[in-house]
Amino acid sequence: MTSFDTVLDAAQNLPTDDRLRLIEALWDSVPPDVDVPLHADWGPELEKRVAEIESGASTRVPWSTIRDEALARIGHGNIR
Repeated sequence: MTSFDTVLDAAQNLPTDDRLRLIEALWDSVPPDVDVPLHADWGPELEKRVAEIESGASTRVPWSTIRDEALARIGHGNIR
């Protein structure tokens, strides 16, 4: 069986595009019921943002609006 360190060493020698594809493939292979821990900085940031929304200091933007604006910025028009 191949060790983690062997796989990591091989992956680090891949071109950047292949490393990004590998990251995505590995992430997609994690079962949805696995509790993935948050980075230590994320908890306080999420709490701050929830408090801003609940207090009315910040507003939510629908995902469809964000998606459409992002696609327009990269020249893909309105793709659904």
